[in-house]
Amino acid sequence: MLGKVNKFFAFLLAPALGFLVAFSWANPVDKLQMEALKLPVEQSNEQATALREKLDETKDQISHAEELIDDIRDRTEKEQKDLEKQNKHIDNLLAASKSQTQKSADVLDTILSNMLGNPIGQSFGKNSTVKVYSLEEAGYRGYMAKVRLNNPQALKMVLANNSVKSKGETTSHAGKRTGAILAVNAGGFMADKSGYLTPLGITVVDGKIRTFSNNSNLSFVGFNNKGHLVGTKITTQQQISQQGILQGASFLPRLLQDGKRLAIPRDWANARQPRTLIGHFDNGDLLVIVIDGRREGWSNGVTLEEAQRKLQEFHVVDAYNLDGGGSSAFYYKGKLMNKPSGGKERAVVSNLVIMP
Repeated sequence: MLGKVNKFFAFLLAPALGFLVAFSWANPVDKLQMEALKLPVEQSNEQATALREKLDETKDQISHAEELIDDIRDRTEKEQKDLEKQNKHIDNLLAASKSQTQKSADVLDTILSNMLGNPIGQSFGKNSTVKVYSLEEAGYRGYMAKVRLNNPQALKMVLANNSVKSKGETTSHAGKRTGAILAVNAGGFMADKSGYLTPLGITVVDGKIRTFSNNSNLSFVGFNNKGHLVGTKITTQQQISQQGILQGASFLPRLLQDGKRLAIPRDWANARQPRTLIGHFDNGDLLVIVIDGRREGWSNGVTLEEAQRKLQEFHVVDAYNLDGGGSSAFYYKGKLMNKPSGGKERAVVSNLVIMP
């Protein structure tokens, strides 16, 4: 009986004993801990592999960047050498141009001296160089100035009392008032019944348009921001700013264009009068001439046709007739040089002055 009972209990305990034996061989907690440990290690290995690949890629990029830097450095050095070579070439061209300009000026001075004799006055200022010659031909006398602008701002168009409507001022007064070394009368004007003067056509002072007109019969004589004579037909105010014109006045007619004589209007043809003329040489130097007239025994004046031929003899490229008659005046170094036709200077509305 006891044996049967023991067998019965043994039969009941067998599953439990089997579970204990299995548990002793494979503890699930340890297994879970191992699995948990195994997962981070595998992830770390994957991350390490990815990091190595990234480092290899970065090394390749750095190597490529170093190659680019070397290439840029080589090109920069080459461009620097090319730039230095180019700058040297430009310096040589500028030096040659300056030398050629000086030679051109020397040639002009020689031509003028051969034709007119030595200058009767010279001024070598910071802003301008002025050489004055006495002009004496059969039937007329006058004065001529060859002007080189070292500074474009040395040339100014000045209005009497700085106003577009005034009683006017003489050229000598304008020269003294502004401290100019040279001054001549400039644009034409109208006078009303009260004696007030107003400029004809277009007047520009320091880049500002003081008067404007579309009168196609008038010629505009302007000077740009480089000090170059710019004579042209102006039909819009925009043209003035587009061409960089800083100073200018109007009268008529134009005498020379590219060294060639232009037709003189019928009403102006073959009339012997006092004249104020302006032009420029091919090197940019200016020529200003005032010729006396209406003074028997001194000077009868000059026709515009005669003036054209004389300007061509002087190798002038472009030339214009400014206001003449009793307005013509030539002021130099504090003195009125010419003899106005009316016996004294006339008050005018605008004057062209050259600063020393």
